[in-house]
Amino acid sequence: MYAIVKVGGKQHKVSAGDKLKVEKLGQEPGATVEWPALLVVDGDQIMVHGEGKEAMVTAKVLGDGQLKKVLVFHKKRRKQYKKIYGHRQPFTQVEILGISKD
Repeated sequence: MYAIVKVGGKQHKVSAGDKLKVEKLGQEPGATVEWPALLVVDGDQIMVHGEGKEAMVTAKVLGDGQLKKVLVFHKKRRKQYKKIYGHRQPFTQVEILGISKD
């Protein structure tokens, strides 16, 4: 069984026991968060969000961190203009505890 959830503007395919990095949530490590599932697939059964029943995905916050640095380079040819800077995206790592179909 797996579900599709929308977290921080992105959609993720998750199942119980998965660990994934989502955009920073601002929760303490050990906290539990719930998201509504957009789609739940259980074998041959497919449940879509908004068809009466609501499915929820429960996750446990493991901690925060930052991804690798991405370098951004700007240049204008023949103008002696160069600019470089870096960006490290913050994230929250979560572990999916389960998918409930109510």
